[in-house]
Amino acid sequence: MTESILDRIVAGIRAGLPERKAKEPLSALEERTAALTLPKSLAEALRGDSIRLIAEVKAKSPSRGVLNEGLDPIAQAEIYAHSGASAISVLTEEKHFNGSLEHLLGVRECLGETRPPLLRKDFIFDAYQLYQARAYGADAALLIVAILEPAQMKELMAIASELGLSALVEVHDESEVEQALDAGAKIIGINNRDLRTFDVDLATTERLAKLIPSDKIIVSESGIHTRADVERVRAAGVHAVLVGEALVTAGDVGEKIRELIIH
Repeated sequence: MTESILDRIVAGIRAGLPERKAKEPLSALEERTAALTLPKSLAEALRGDSIRLIAEVKAKSPSRGVLNEGLDPIAQAEIYAHSGASAISVLTEEKHFNGSLEHLLGVRECLGETRPPLLRKDFIFDAYQLYQARAYGADAALLIVAILEPAQMKELMAIASELGLSALVEVHDESEVEQALDAGAKIIGINNRDLRTFDVDLATTERLAKLIPSDKIIVSESGIHTRADVERVRAAGVHAVLVGEALVTAGDVGEKIRELIIH
């Protein structure tokens, strides 16, 4: 079987994790965390009558390459926060997305306690990564069903809960929706991008949203560029959209956010 882009990304992170753990042991992360206030609730930020926006700081993607050569993560996040984003997603994977935990930390320090919730967007499969997320200022973390065994998912969700982190559980197909629900996910992200081929189809949200109980918060991720796209997934029953590429490539970021937020 051919190795997918997702497989390569996860393998790269896995290979580099022992060095990262040696450089910054768990005790150092716990020391960082002790100086922080409690995380904000992502679920509370995404509830309401209007569709909510999770605005993403993303300089590069495996499918499109560099999206914004001179992107300043902190300045971008400031615009998001001041333009009405309900939450901010910060990419921290380094090789394929030009992300960094330092970006997350910088955004947290800049926005402080007036911030919307901050989501660590990465490929998380080890408890250490959740401790990292908390220590570097995240309020929530992404957990991708496609890279986790059911037992792993439940374990990581339990650890996230202990740390006070919200979990955005990402799914791509029917069986993954079932796994997310079985694990007790409260916030479910439907990724319209197939992480193995990187093809995008908003029909994925339309198909999978029907399988998710009404007491869950549904987020549509990837492939959302226009108000019409937001209207389409809203009609499918989602509560929020996660948008990165359309924002980091926009000439006027604030104006793009106003276009995407529907009251």
